[in-house]
Amino acid sequence: MIDLYTAATPNGQKIHIMLEECGLPHRSHWVDLNAGDQFTDEFLQISPNNKIPALVDPDGPDGKPISLFESGAILIYLAEKTGKFLPKDGAARWDVLKWLYWQMGGFGPMLGQAHHFNAYAPDRIKYAMDRYTNEAGRLYRVLDKQLAERDYIAGEYSIADIAAFPWTRLYGRQGLKIEEYPNVVRWRARIEARPAVQKDMERTTDTAGKFSAKGWSVLFGQEQYKRR
Repeated sequence: MIDLYTAATPNGQKIHIMLEECGLPHRSHWVDLNAGDQFTDEFLQISPNNKIPALVDPDGPDGKPISLFESGAILIYLAEKTGKFLPKDGAARWDVLKWLYWQMGGFGPMLGQAHHFNAYAPDRIKYAMDRYTNEAGRLYRVLDKQLAERDYIAGEYSIADIAAFPWTRLYGRQGLKIEEYPNVVRWRARIEARPAVQKDMERTTDTAGKFSAKGWSVLFGQEQYKRR
């Protein structure tokens, strides 16, 4: 039984979807990020960067337990464990990996900054809001162009799609109009129809919440850095 340490965020949603797609037995441990659960000694043993998701598989390589953090690494691990959603070799494998790393290095982090300045920041900083909203739009255009002649990002449904999709659920928080990216709209509908994704959507809705002063400090302010 795989243990998943998670929260209702795009990065957590990736792994929920992947586990469901692969049919792997698992149990979810919900990490209350507002309360600072990510700073407990138990969690830091698994995820020293104090971020979700993290995963413990008692049946890891050579039958030995393994713990993992970073959603991209977890997706690759689960794909290789099951032989699903990542080609074993050749150009097709590299097509998936380059788009996975595109998500990990840009599409996630830049959209995350758009979320922060559009929805979370206590001050409405026009430069920051414009900077990250514009970059989010540029990245959506990259994705839209890639999807112009294919159903999925790398041809076949893969961990590249699983990684990128949850971030596109929050286009409103990114300051974007999704209808401006018609190929992304079609791709999203295709993925939303998958049973594994529907199951995830039922239980991991991510909303822009209101934080107490302590919760905001834990997530974004001095409390977070003091804990490190």
